[in-house]
Amino acid sequence: MDRNTLIAFLLIALVLILTPFYLEQFAPPPEKNTPHKEIKDRTEGETRTPVTPPEAGEKPATAESSVTPTPLAVTDITDARETIINVQNDLITAVISSRNGGSFLSFSLKKYAMQDTLPVELISNYNKNNLLIDVTSLDGDPFVLNNSWQFLGSETNIDASEKAQTLRFSTVLFGQTITKTLIFYPGSYRVDMEINLSAVSNELSQKSYRLSWNGGLPPTEKNLKDDLYYFKGYVYQGGEVDDNTKIKKEKSTLRKMPGETDWVAVRTKYFISALIPKEAAVGAEISGTMVNGVPLYNVALNQKSDKTQLVTLYLGPLEFRRVKALGVELEKTMSFGWSLIRPISRMVLALLVYLHKTIPNYGVILVLFSIMVKLVVYPLTKKSYLSTQKMQAIQPKVAALKEKYKNDPQKLNKATMDLYKEYGVNPLGGCLPMLLQMPLLLALFQVFRSTIELRGAPFIFWIKDLSAPDTLIEIGGFPINILPLLMLITMLLQQKMMPTQAPGQQKSMMYVMNFVFLFIFYRLPSGLNLYYTLFNILTILQQKLLSSHPIITEPVNKKPHRKK
Repeated sequence: MDRNTLIAFLLIALVLILTPFYLEQFAPPPEKNTPHKEIKDRTEGETRTPVTPPEAGEKPATAESSVTPTPLAVTDITDARETIINVQNDLITAVISSRNGGSFLSFSLKKYAMQDTLPVELISNYNKNNLLIDVTSLDGDPFVLNNSWQFLGSETNIDASEKAQTLRFSTVLFGQTITKTLIFYPGSYRVDMEINLSAVSNELSQKSYRLSWNGGLPPTEKNLKDDLYYFKGYVYQGGEVDDNTKIKKEKSTLRKMPGETDWVAVRTKYFISALIPKEAAVGAEISGTMVNGVPLYNVALNQKSDKTQLVTLYLGPLEFRRVKALGVELEKTMSFGWSLIRPISRMVLALLVYLHKTIPNYGVILVLFSIMVKLVVYPLTKKSYLSTQKMQAIQPKVAALKEKYKNDPQKLNKATMDLYKEYGVNPLGGCLPMLLQMPLLLALFQVFRSTIELRGAPFIFWIKDLSAPDTLIEIGGFPINILPLLMLITMLLQQKMMPTQAPGQQKSMMYVMNFVFLFIFYRLPSGLNLYYTLFNILTILQQKLLSSHPIITEPVNKKPHRKK
């Protein structure tokens, strides 16, 4: 086996060894006992049921929480009637209850749709007890401020598409009035909250209160396992993201984290709910439990009550541009791969989004992107191809050296390297383009698999979603994905066009490796397979072009001078 072939096999082995580990880190492991149908039915039922104000005399709906460690509140108002307010802007439609001083019964996104084309709904029965405030008195008595808030307004259908709109709520605690205000903005998923408990601050333990988001976010994607893999809770303290809270089946988890806190958040694959205080909170809590196979995270901020606190709720898509514009490094919750891959992933995403401003089809953009990348690496690929051809041409000379120095490995190595130098051959030349493309392939994997900009982006014909496999049909539950099969054909053609003098067993092994790559790529996003297939087609065209060039097999360097 010549050196070039050996290096090629080592690189292939490296890819095969690292790829499962990489996919284990950034792709969902199979879960055996996830009740898919139960979760799907629950989610569909929740997001399809319209939320309407209660009729006169009807008992208000009870907001539930997946974890309820504190007792219900006892406040000075006992007969406050729930008020329902409808708010919309050009991006969202929300239904807000006066419970909790303003909590969401519905929050649907106009730009994003479920599989049945209805808007994505981010509120379910499990997280409708959101934006909850609870306090502890000086005597150690807990008060959950949920039922007794009054809406200080008359208009219950509000449009924030043109200008900011404000909802104010109040209640009485310890004989004093406390307030909570929600502010909605045009063209934004951001909701600002002004919370004023200063009137009762001296009655509260440690002069603080707790603002929480309970129940995480509901699943939204067709591939439930893939969606659930990204369910996490986050606490951002000291410039570091803590996402180490793990939920065990049938066991609740609670972590109290004192110290300055910049934000807390819960996310799914494509959506996030984050509580971002203007002034750093004095602590955070994160807890969670498993409900019907779905991990539900609860996050909370501990804030000082001696003055009005401003907290921003970002509830919406993980669009990199919007999330980064918040200026609090919330984009650190996004999945861009390993630290070495992240800058490339962000550059690729930024380029694709920029091109999408003028080219409305991401598939067409990907075609142009493949051509652009091929043009950039063309000089290197050409040099690699010619080097490989030269390597094949001098194989008889290499074989002669092996026979001549078969009993002296050191002289064989030196003579072989001298021969390579004499003919201007680089043993690594054929592998270098592959190594340079690996970071780009991994970056594309992350971009097409986990960024919402590519969610549901179609190309042509059967390719309806570049962030998912391009399944044409299913036979017996097995998906028939076309692009990976086309990719395999291009790989086989490309290999057939590359002359090799490897023994028959090595040739067979190289063909087997193509099917191994088919197995690896089969369930990856169609956008990645489209890029790789197009790149292979362009490589085939390049090889046909280069094959017409004569291969110079004469020495390009003088033989090293040897003393007699």
